[in-house]
Amino acid sequence: MAEATIRDVARRAQVSVASVSRALNGLDNVSEDMRERVSEAARELGYVPHAGARSLSLSRTNAIGVVLPALHGEFFSEIVRGMDAAASSHGYLLLLSNMHAGSRSGTAVLRAMRGRVDGLLLMAPHVRDEELVEALPAGLPTLLINTRGEHAGCPGIHLDNAAGARAVAEHLLALGRRRIVHMAGPAGNIDAQERADAFVGELGRRADVTVTTVPGDFLEESGARAVKDLLARGIEFDAIFAANDNMAVGALRAARERGLSVPDDLSIVGFDDAELARIVTPALTTVRQPLAELGRTSVSLLMRIIDGQSVEALRVELGTRLVVRSSTMPLAHEAAA
Repeated sequence: MAEATIRDVARRAQVSVASVSRALNGLDNVSEDMRERVSEAARELGYVPHAGARSLSLSRTNAIGVVLPALHGEFFSEIVRGMDAAASSHGYLLLLSNMHAGSRSGTAVLRAMRGRVDGLLLMAPHVRDEELVEALPAGLPTLLINTRGEHAGCPGIHLDNAAGARAVAEHLLALGRRRIVHMAGPAGNIDAQERADAFVGELGRRADVTVTTVPGDFLEESGARAVKDLLARGIEFDAIFAANDNMAVGALRAARERGLSVPDDLSIVGFDDAELARIVTPALTTVRQPLAELGRTSVSLLMRIIDGQSVEALRVELGTRLVVRSSTMPLAHEAAA
C-alpha cells in the first residue's frame, strides 16, 4: 500500500494542502477546528510529514545532525552524552548516524542530513580532506570534530593528541624504559597519525632509545596480535604505548598469557581513559580525553554558527592529561637507583 501524502490528508480533511501544512507545522493562523480535522485525517491515513518538505516551511527543525565513525563503545557514547546534554539545553534533538572507514555510503549519509537538521557535527578522522570537501552538504552549518578540513572552510574542534602522546613518551623515559613499542591506530586516521608522529618524534631525539612501530586498528584483538607477533619475531621490548585503550588491554592480556609481568617486565600505556582502563588488572596508565566536554562544546559552537555568528576561522583545541596507574612502573634497576 502506497504511503499517504499531504494531498491525501487534504482530501480527507476537506481543506487545502496549504492548510494541512500550516496545521501540522503548528502555525497560529489555523483554527482549532481545522487543526483537529487535519490531525484526525493524518492519524487515520498514517501520514508522516517528510522532513525535507517540512523544513522548507519552518525556519528551524530544532535538530542537530551528528555523524560519527561508529555509534557503539564508551568513547562515542561519552561524546554523545555531552552533545545530548548541551542540545537539550537549547531545545534541540540529535539525529545520529555513522560513517564507517572505507564506506562508500558516507556521502549519502551527509546528504541525507540536508533539510532534516539545522546544523551538522561531523567526526570523520579517517576521511581525506578532498573527500570531505566533496561530501559536505553546501550551505549546511557544519562543525568538524577531530577531522581534517583545511580546505572545507569549516570551523573545527579537536583534542590535543600530540601533547598527550609526548606526555606518554616522557613518562616511559622517566621510568627507564628504552626499548619501546608503539601500537599505531588505523592508517589514514588523523588521531592515530598525530599520536604516532608526536610519540615517535619525541623519542627520536634520544640515541639510547629503540622505537618499534607496529600497525593496529583500535580493536583489542589487534593489540594482542601485535604482542604475539613481536615475541615470535624475537624483538625485545620493555614498554608499549598503544594508540587507544582497547589495544592496550589486548596487549596486556597477551603479555600476561605469555608469562610477562606487567608492570615489572613490561609497562603498558593506552589513550582515552575508557572505563575499561580503570577496571582491568593492573589498572591502565592512559591519556584522559575530556570526551563529554568535547560533545558539549561542539554543540555550543555549532549553535553559534546556526545563529549566524562569524566563526569561519574558529579552531578550538581541548587539552588531554596523563593518568598514571598500576600498568607502569620503573624498571628494577631504575627503582633501586
